[in-house]
Amino acid sequence: MRRVKAGFVGFGEVNTPREIIERKCLDAKRRLEDIGVELVYTDPVSDDPQGRDVQRACADLKRECFDLLIVCVAGWIPSHAVISVISDFSHKPILLWGLAGYMEDGRLITTADQAGTTALRKVMEDMGYRFKFVYNTPSSPPRMDKVESFCKAARAASLLKHSKVGMMGFRDMNLYATLYDGVSLRGKIGPEIEVFEMLEIVQRMGKIEEKEVETVIEEIKKNWVFEKPADEKILEKGARFYLAIREKAKERNYQAVSLIDVDGMKKLMNFPPAMILQLLADRDGICTIPENDALGAITQLIIKYLTGQIGAYMEFYEFMEDRVLIGVPDYVPSEIVEGPVRVTVTSFGLFGEGVLNISKVKPGKVTLCRLSSTGDRYMMHVVTGRAVEPRRWEEAGWKPPAPQLPSLEVILDVPVEEFAEKVLSQHYIMSYGDNTALLKDLCKLLDIEIIQQSIK
Repeated sequence: MRRVKAGFVGFGEVNTPREIIERKCLDAKRRLEDIGVELVYTDPVSDDPQGRDVQRACADLKRECFDLLIVCVAGWIPSHAVISVISDFSHKPILLWGLAGYMEDGRLITTADQAGTTALRKVMEDMGYRFKFVYNTPSSPPRMDKVESFCKAARAASLLKHSKVGMMGFRDMNLYATLYDGVSLRGKIGPEIEVFEMLEIVQRMGKIEEKEVETVIEEIKKNWVFEKPADEKILEKGARFYLAIREKAKERNYQAVSLIDVDGMKKLMNFPPAMILQLLADRDGICTIPENDALGAITQLIIKYLTGQIGAYMEFYEFMEDRVLIGVPDYVPSEIVEGPVRVTVTSFGLFGEGVLNISKVKPGKVTLCRLSSTGDRYMMHVVTGRAVEPRRWEEAGWKPPAPQLPSLEVILDVPVEEFAEKVLSQHYIMSYGDNTALLKDLCKLLDIEIIQQSIK
């Protein structure tokens, strides 16, 4: 994950002592660098009558590309000076950051920072800027968590604009909840979804060199714990499929991949794709999800760009009185596995045998979220909870003895009934920690309705 890159411009009026404005802006600059933000910095801007500061700042900021513009108000500043600078960057997310006074010899010294921000906030809103307003106070440390959250959201919005999802096949099982509208998705959220055919991958498989296949198989045997020996033909087929899709993903620069599962891999190739998706996630850091789940893949990218986590998909199996049972009938990325990756070879129903991940999933504080749409209107459902080890359970239909699938019981921070009334799909994306603030900041930037339910 690349670092956040931000343009930085400070402001203070021409009559305020210059050394105070510069000192405050340099302190803000240092704090941003301490949280890992790379800055395109220009010296503070005043409302000098000739407008030289405005011209210089605009020229400095245009020299490099960045994810967001940080407008650092270090003292009172007439609004026109600020708007003259930021109007050239109106397409960027903007952090309106009001600094604060300081104590000296038992008294508060202020440069009227919040006079500057309060003169700007509604103006910027009325002008249609996408921004967040954060202010410091004289008696408390700066809320760098709020600043960092918005910076990460701006980076995510920038990355989404250049993201591409590769999808083998389309609309697995004729599902509705996995569909998407390509025009509004590209225009409002950013990513492109590119569909390719399973036939292309089958043709590529025959051209994969044996040495590459052997390397993947050796790595699998070294890193995965097999509950029972796997047929070499299954491992070879999975490795070839993986390498062919990986080759396609590299050529087309896919950051996420979804495969047609039931109606494609299992029905036509007699090969469950769990092993393929697992390898793409673990070896290449590609977000993966089955069943042509388009917006599920986009949700994964959002989580990855916001948190750096892989964003594992989970499926609902049961709603209980105080919790939900989530799990997957195929694989989980090794990033969320507790202990070694454990696999077995088995089959479900009439489908052919394949490698099934049966690893234990890490417990802890989690965030479940899902992007969905109604026409060209997008919404994001977000809920937090405490994930614990699940009770013994099995899904009917697996070859005996039925495996315990990778799963968790999540004790939600809202009543299950309230959550169920808002649920958007069978697939939700899980990340560790409370990532609500990050998701809220991104959704505001992208005009996504946030469905955040209240804590019990």
